Amino acid sequence: MTGKEAFLQVAEFGKKLSVEHEIDGALELIADEAKRLVGVERCSIFIVDREAMMLWTKHSDGLGRIAIGIDSGIAGDTYKKQLPQLVNDPYADARFMPKIDEKSGYTTRNILAVPIFDSRREVIGVIQLLNKSAGNFTQEDLDILTFLANYVSGTIELVLMV
Repeated sequence: MTGKEAFLQVAEFGKKLSVEHEIDGALELIADEAKRLVGVERCSIFIVDREAMMLWTKHSDGLGRIAIGIDSGIAGDTYKKQLPQLVNDPYADARFMPKIDEKSGYTTRNILAVPIFDSRREVIGVIQLLNKSAGNFTQEDLDILTFLANYVSGTIELVLMV
């Protein structure tokens, strides 16, 4: 899917998302859309818990809930730096947490993570994609996922308030 096609698909996706008012349902819709748009095996959406200094998932393909320190792993670095991370060789990256792969039996080949900002421009979450179906992640993939994260940020902010 080209970038232009993906951006048009995100606008269409907004109609489905606009009727979702529960966190679990919203995150599942967003994860499914992210996987479809970029063509990946898995998507995790981490939510920031500043009080507990944790990132946690309500939605994580193939695993139960994941909870990590707020500055741990690629997701934690995305939160801390407030910048996207494109990692096409995670096992060579010191930030990568291989214990999660060991526990699940899954092998992570590449990672794309982008921050989700709220209306005050504070990071409230991180969308993390694993294992692009064909090859490595590209700048276009990063642009598409960043666009999606910006597009869904208001919905995530609202459902977290409920």
